[in-house]
Amino acid sequence: MRQKLRVAAYAICVRDGQILLARSPAQDGTPEWVVPGGGMEHGEDPYDTVRREVEEETGYRIEVTGLLGVNSSHRVFRNGFGPAVDHHGVRFVYEGRITGGELRNEVNGSTDLAAWHDLDAVPGLVRISMVDIALRMWRERPVTGRLADVPE
Repeated sequence: MRQKLRVAAYAICVRDGQILLARSPAQDGTPEWVVPGGGMEHGEDPYDTVRREVEEETGYRIEVTGLLGVNSSHRVFRNGFGPAVDHHGVRFVYEGRITGGELRNEVNGSTDLAAWHDLDAVPGLVRISMVDIALRMWRERPVTGRLADVPE
């Protein structure tokens, strides 16, 4: 079985009771909301990754104001009839503050829309679980940087 490690960095940007999210199509094509961020490039620091990814996906430049935590997921995926992949994801979750730029949609990327959403509207959005994990980290600020009861 092929093993794959993916390290990524994401930013929770909240202002005036709203959270910045990006929209990405799921594998079945259904749009779902995600936390701005994404995979590290070889040799890149997660701090630089999150700043680059937020700008790519939303048009905003951010100041990283804190590391909220690290989330790890480990799953075996089967892609159609191909061989299974043992996937381990390590996700750094930062808090960010908008410092410049203008809201825009990503062109030719992994997302197609960026938007602000009221925090109380998030439960009604079609979203990936990482949105909820990152929001919990932002609200709870776990001392260990880890949410103990989140399954891998």
